[in-house]
Amino acid sequence: RRFTPDQSPFGFCEDTKLHSLQLLPMYQTAQEDTESKRELLSLFCFFSLPHVGYLYSVGKSVELISTYQYSEKSEQAVLTPQFLHVVTSESLQCFTVRCSAAAARDEDPYIDTTVKACPPVALDVCTLRMQLFIGPRAICHFKNHIVLLTKADTEDITERRKPTRRMLSRKADSIKSRTDSESEPGWNLYIIDTVSTIQLYREMVDYSRTYENVKTESCIHLLSEAHLLVRAALMDPAFLRSDEKEELLTAFRESCAFLGDCYSRFDTKDYHLALPYYRMSGLSMAEVLKRLVSEGDEIQTYERGFMFYLTHSLNEDLNEELSKESANKVLQIFCLADPVQLPHILCSPCMRNVCPLTAMKYLQKVEKMMPSVVLTLAKAFMSLKIGNLTMYEQEMNSYKETTLVCGFVGQPKLLRQRGEGAVIPTEFAVHLKETQPGLLVAAAVALHENSKMELEEAETFFKMLSGNSKDAVPQLLVDFWEALLVMCSQEEVLQELLLRVTSQYVWRISRRQLPETKPLKTTEDLINSCNHFGLIFPWVTSIMSVESPSDKGYCEDISKLQSLLCGQSINVASVLPVLEPLAEAGSVGLAVRALCSSCLGKHEEAIDQLLRGCPDVAVLYAQHELKGDSRAVWWNKLLPELCERTRLSGSDCPALVSSLKAETLSVVAMELELRDFLSLLPEDGTAAFFLPHLLHCSQRKPLT
Repeated sequence: RRFTPDQSPFGFCEDTKLHSLQLLPMYQTAQEDTESKRELLSLFCFFSLPHVGYLYSVGKSVELISTYQYSEKSEQAVLTPQFLHVVTSESLQCFTVRCSAAAARDEDPYIDTTVKACPPVALDVCTLRMQLFIGPRAICHFKNHIVLLTKADTEDITERRKPTRRMLSRKADSIKSRTDSESEPGWNLYIIDTVSTIQLYREMVDYSRTYENVKTESCIHLLSEAHLLVRAALMDPAFLRSDEKEELLTAFRESCAFLGDCYSRFDTKDYHLALPYYRMSGLSMAEVLKRLVSEGDEIQTYERGFMFYLTHSLNEDLNEELSKESANKVLQIFCLADPVQLPHILCSPCMRNVCPLTAMKYLQKVEKMMPSVVLTLAKAFMSLKIGNLTMYEQEMNSYKETTLVCGFVGQPKLLRQRGEGAVIPTEFAVHLKETQPGLLVAAAVALHENSKMELEEAETFFKMLSGNSKDAVPQLLVDFWEALLVMCSQEEVLQELLLRVTSQYVWRISRRQLPETKPLKTTEDLINSCNHFGLIFPWVTSIMSVESPSDKGYCEDISKLQSLLCGQSINVASVLPVLEPLAEAGSVGLAVRALCSSCLGKHEEAIDQLLRGCPDVAVLYAQHELKGDSRAVWWNKLLPELCERTRLSGSDCPALVSSLKAETLSVVAMELELRDFLSLLPEDGTAAFFLPHLLHCSQRKPLT
């Protein structure tokens, strides 16, 4: 329905006759645990006209993959995952196919990325072999055999019996005829053994070497054909039972290495393919360098593919460490071919064994041409490795701290590297911890804000840097969280940070644990720079003014915690379980409980807590918190409670009497009608005590 051959206006034309319609399925690559199951991966459709054949992919969509032009009129064709065999009037022709290239992309989403590669489906097809026969008529394929049926005319037989009838010497080795050479003219049946995948692969690789020195696309084309040949064999369901299993796997890795070499050495638009092919080859970086870089100090020209592979490999967190000689050679390569990348590749974990003196020499050379803050930081790093602190300080003083922070963002590996899945601080970070902790924290915050360090990574980083156990939280990590609160704008991250700092404040207060280093920011600093920390309420300060001397050493953590609870950002409901250890912690616990009740709008509960723990603060709390819709708590809760507690305690608690007389009655008298005010007064109250307030209320609004 999708293919319509050109038709002659005078009727049916012999040249448009379709033949050899065939569907070819390909299956998921066989695995040890799925050997007995065959899952369809891709489906291909082939059909042919006398002079041209078409191969389509008919999976999720119909797509033309390849077009085959025959040198003469075809009679029949048969498609296999590796080859297309075509019978013409005088020969058996063999073409390459692109089924494995298309199926590989259906199977693996990482194809055509920096991780994996495969020759393109659109790669031009090749004629692999042409064998002459007399009168070919039909063909079929079975395993590693081609079965060919021929019919020779009388004149053809006469020619065949002449001494010169053997026109292709190689054919005799692989063709077995089921007929006697002296038989009468007629039909002949041939079984042709196809060359093994490994043998044909070797022949193609050997032939590609004739193009190697001239660096043409023909070399890449031949090696791509060889790679696809092996890939098709690996996708065969019978692969796991094949005698050539290990040879095929070795050939696959070898073909990837050969293609990596080509894309590294040749000046081609697809130079970036050097990286995925080398990855699939399993070669280490040192092995690739050995293949491509000549020994000694002779100057080489390095193509884009090789530099692309080398840059990406060094910028990734590989576990491989280059030897001192290889690392120094890499420095030389980048100084010649890509000097801008020199400070970046020096920070690679692969370059740990580089000679710092040699590195400094190259950095100074590059700095004269293109100075940068990253380069200066790299020089400072090398100065540390050399042990020259004077030079280190000179480099670090070249820029302001804010510019240095930008340099660390430009190359995070100056501070942290990854090894075996863990974040590892560098010697540079260790030195900054001791000499410039503020710069280190600022750099870590900038890395997080630029999506180059996650919260969990930062936690691991600072814990390893401080040598703390897995559960202990170093002060430098708390400094990082506090600094990040100043910068953070994401609500989800903000609440996580607030929970973390709250947990740490509570942990230290409850255990009377002092921080191991002096905090970088005081409570006042945080209040001035961050709206998540609020001014501590006067009634909280009043509670803390009567605290016991034992709390003095932890006043900074206490004030930071109270400042957070006085702010507008923290979700109090979510941190209540974290605050539980402070429930019985004296005045600190009272202030925290009252703050939480107030934040949750439970003013009556807060007043109860204050009246029990610090009654003279209750009115101060009411003055600050009971506003708007909450003012009714004055007369519905505070006045009755004060009256009741004063009656029970008598003159033993002057603070209650003062709170009742000086503030509460005055506020209620100002707010309520006289009748309502009268209804609130205790029946056994002393008239002289309440009379001034009643008089004030009646003068404000006469009773009607």
